Amino acid sequence: MHSEVADTPEAPGMGARIILFDFDGVLIHGDAFTLLVRHFYAKAWWRRALVIGCSPLLLLTAMFSRRRAIHGLIRFGLLGLDPEAYRRVARVFAAELVRRPGLFCREGLATLRRHQVGGDQVVVVTGCEEHLVTGILDELGLEGLQILASQLRPGWLGMTTLRHNFSALKVESLAASGIRRSAMAYTDSAYDVPMLKLADKAVVVNGTPQVCKKIEKALGRSIIRVDWR
Repeated sequence: MHSEVADTPEAPGMGARIILFDFDGVLIHGDAFTLLVRHFYAKAWWRRALVIGCSPLLLLTAMFSRRRAIHGLIRFGLLGLDPEAYRRVARVFAAELVRRPGLFCREGLATLRRHQVGGDQVVVVTGCEEHLVTGILDELGLEGLQILASQLRPGWLGMTTLRHNFSALKVESLAASGIRRSAMAYTDSAYDVPMLKLADKAVVVNGTPQVCKKIEKALGRSIIRVDWR
């Protein structure tokens, strides 16, 4: 395992390398979509009341599947929203997040910009919802990025998940975009091992020794570990 800052991008003219960035935990501290869902709950008392009323069912569901329980909380949070209403709130919330002090990772954003200046093709591959992450990156002034993200769809009672761009599905999203190899990939999560396997160099951000060892074992090779704040 290497504990060092990732190498600098190649100089322009050397040919564009493909660089993959996770978003949550790499460019932003925490989970942006979770913050948005909490925002929806904070703004509507009836959503909170609904969750409290359904809490026994949610707790029972969580005993068998934590993912299904989380999905239920998201469904309640997005209840009653049509696509336009969701996009409007996501845009406003993205601008609000960017104004929050200390929420974004300075080193992560600086590294991404260095890759762009160096002529690399930067692809943000994230489980965050596409309109929210796009709005955040736009508010940060980051242009020329390719963004592969989760998608929502309208349902009878509100917005629901169409595709959660998570773990192995990130590789599918990349393949659909014609990307099967990359020079480097940045993540904070062992769930991104499938994506890291595509990269010549795997960079783990703020990873604990346990997470780093788990990733190295899955990859069968050393990683680069960086501490970003």
